[in-house]
Parts: sequence; structure tokens; C-alpha cells
Amino acid sequence: GVGKTEIARRLARLANAPFIKVEATKFTEVGYVGRDVETIIRDLVDTAIKIVREEHLVRVQAKAEKAAEERLLDILIPHPVTNGPHSNDNAAAHDSREKMRHKLRLGELDKRQVEIEVESAPSGPVMQMITGQNSDLGDLQEMLGSMMGKHKKTKRMDVADALKVIQQQEADNLLDQDAVKEEAITRAENDGIVFLDEMDKITHRSNQGSGGEVSREGVQRDLLPLVEGTTVNTRYGHIKTDHILFIASGAFHLAKPSDLIPELQGRFPIRVNLSALGEEEFRRILVEPESSLTRQYIALLDAEGVTIRFTDDGILELARIAVRVNEKTENIGARRLHTLLEHVLEEISFEASECAGATIEINADYVHNQLGEICEDEDLSRYIL
Repeated sequence: GVGKTEIARRLARLANAPFIKVEATKFTEVGYVGRDVETIIRDLVDTAIKIVREEHLVRVQAKAEKAAEERLLDILIPHPVTNGPHSNDNAAAHDSREKMRHKLRLGELDKRQVEIEVESAPSGPVMQMITGQNSDLGDLQEMLGSMMGKHKKTKRMDVADALKVIQQQEADNLLDQDAVKEEAITRAENDGIVFLDEMDKITHRSNQGSGGEVSREGVQRDLLPLVEGTTVNTRYGHIKTDHILFIASGAFHLAKPSDLIPELQGRFPIRVNLSALGEEEFRRILVEPESSLTRQYIALLDAEGVTIRFTDDGILELARIAVRVNEKTENIGARRLHTLLEHVLEEISFEASECAGATIEINADYVHNQLGEICEDEDLSRYIL
């Protein structure tokens, strides 16, 4: 609870790099039921494709909007302007089209119903069997889908919704899919970041006496070539993992980094030990983020008509108690704040529907009254907080 995952996510966002977070506990050794580690790279490439595709869509957005508008006008006015000898008819049709365009842009036609063609996914016994299964079958599903072809069907919807669908269709038509694929592969191979969480759970010590080696040391052995550098086959082609950044993290309460197999330890040469959060960090977490816990609870109770205000000394008392409980029981970091706030506001939340219009101040005395007795009793705080 000190922000390991968030640090990696912010790093990827700043670098505009393909980033995926995976939990090591979900993987098993190759040959056993479960996900094998190569799906990590396939998921990373899928993420890269999505990022690059969105970037390319922004570039063609203006053209797509213009083309979509023309297509929708063709539907709204069945007889578009044509070149011919009847110039008066052409002029009248052109004026009518421009008036319709003006109404469309003003939103006056948003509720009108139109029929447009949309693509429908192929259905059948095989596709139904694959749908909803392990994500590793996505390649097979896509291959069968392309073999069976995409069917078009007519769908009736509002003009506003139809315009969005047509814009998406036009944008897809304008995209250079090969360029998107090539750029995504390059981005994944050179800038990709894989965050392997819960690494402490796949050590031998974390599973003393209960077997399950295929999901622990077996996974560690399978990770070796991936981190060192290998080639993985994906639906978009071969991906080299030589320059992909692998970041492994874990709480390591019951196990130590040295409990990992020696070969894997050597492939993670840089180690960082994050310090535990203190009172000042907890205070900032409660007040600074845009969607901080205090703001969430204020909004939640405001929906019931109850106004709550957190004072500065109330925030400090919450932070102080969080540090104390973490020290006396199990240190779960910032996640402790959620448990504490839930208990502090339990009574208010329960009676909120009967107290509409009330204003309640959450100060240091209120926090201490709600949590003081529990915090002093170590056995009680271990189970409640």
C-alpha cells in the first residue's frame, strides 16, 4: 500500500508507453491448465495496438467527421445532387441539402430515426463456444471471425447515434492498419513496460508444505527467457522482448527477494526498497488527489442530503491513527485509510436517510471518539481496523 503499482503506471503515462500490470499468481508453468507467461507479451502488444490506433484516429478525425456527415445526408435526402442538364433541379437539391446540413449541425435532427448498415459479428456453435473462454483463445476467435467474414445488417437508430457509428466506420476506413501494426510492434518492443505484481507469492517459501510448484517455481523458470530476451509469436507477428522493461514488485512480508530462484534474481539487478508511509503522506493522500477518499465520502453522503466537512485536525488525527494501527498490527499502507474512514462514518452512513439537511463536522474529537477505544485494544483493532 505504498504506491508501487501507481509509480509504474505514472511512469508509463509520462513516457506514453504501452504498459500492462499483471499478477504473477495468475500464471502456471507451460503445459498446465492456466495462463502461460507468453500471454503477457500478447497483452502488451494488444495494448500498444490500442494506443497507436487511438493516436491515428485523432489524425483522421476531421476527415471522418466530414465523410460521415455526407453519408448521413445521403440517407436523409434520398436523391443527392447529381450533374445533369437540369440545373434548376440541381440548385434546388443543393439548397435542400445545405438546409438539412445546417439542421444536422444544430442538432435539430438528433431524434429523427434513420436506418444504417452496421457490421455484426459472425455467430454459430463454434463462436459461441469460444466466446467467454480464456483470453488466450482470442487469436483463434479472430481467425475464425475473418474466415467466416463479417456480415452487415440494417439497424434503426437516432440520427445522433447514427452519426457516431458512421464516424467510427469512416475513421476505420481511413486508417492504415499495416502502419498501425508496424508502429505498435516497434513501440511494444522498444518502449513496452511490464509490471509483474505479487512476485513474493510465487516464491517457494510462500507455499510451504502445500505443493503447487507449477504455479510458483515453474512460473519463475518460464519468466527467465522472457526477461532475458526471447521472441514471442503473437497475432501481429513475432515480438522480441530484449528491450521491454520488466518491473517486478511484491510486499515480501513472508518471503524475501532472495527466496526467488537465483537465475531470476540475477535478471532484476536494480532493487528498490520503498519506505513505509508516515503521517504527512497519509494527510496528503486524504486531501490532495482529485478523487481522494474524503471527497468520495462527501459526495456519497451529499447524495443522501447530508453535508459533512473534514477539518484539518480531523484529517491529522486520521493520519496519526492510521500510522499507529499499521505499526501495531499489519502494515498495509494507505489501504488502512479506507478501513478507518469506513468505521468513522459508519454511524453517519447508516442514519443518513433520516438526517437529510444536516451538516456534520468531522474533527479530531469526533475521530477519536469513534476510533480511540478500538485503537487502544490491539486485539480488537487487529480484527476491526
